[in-house]
Amino acid sequence: MSETAAPVASAPVIAESAAARGRRARIALRTVQVLLALFYGLASALPKLIGNSYAVDAFDKIGWGSTGMYIIGALELAGAVALLIPVLQSVAAVALSGLMVGAFVVQTTVFDGENAATPLILILPLALIAWARRGSNTDLLRLVRRRA
Repeated sequence: MSETAAPVASAPVIAESAAARGRRARIALRTVQVLLALFYGLASALPKLIGNSYAVDAFDKIGWGSTGMYIIGALELAGAVALLIPVLQSVAAVALSGLMVGAFVVQTTVFDGENAATPLILILPLALIAWARRGSNTDLLRLVRRRA
């Protein structure tokens, strides 16, 4: 066997390995999206939407009352659902990141930084989703233009 045959024989193995890594990365990213959607839908939006006493007290302290609480809860729930819809996933991640910036500001100014790290930690996987799924923005734009 010649020396030049070895790289050719290993090329399919390298391609398979790269394809497998790409598939694992897509699965991992989708898993993160599902976990974040569950977090935003169940742990964050639901207490606000059902008027949990802790959420009511927090929004009263902020000065936004129940109206603000229901609006933020609805936005979080919408973002959670949109994270699971392929054409909306990137936009949802950006929108939820915006909510997390607002949450950080509120946590820092109103609650003396009590849980200020949580929104910052959540921004990291949201930014990864927004970047990795940025191709879906083209699909969304195409759909919007087709409807107009």
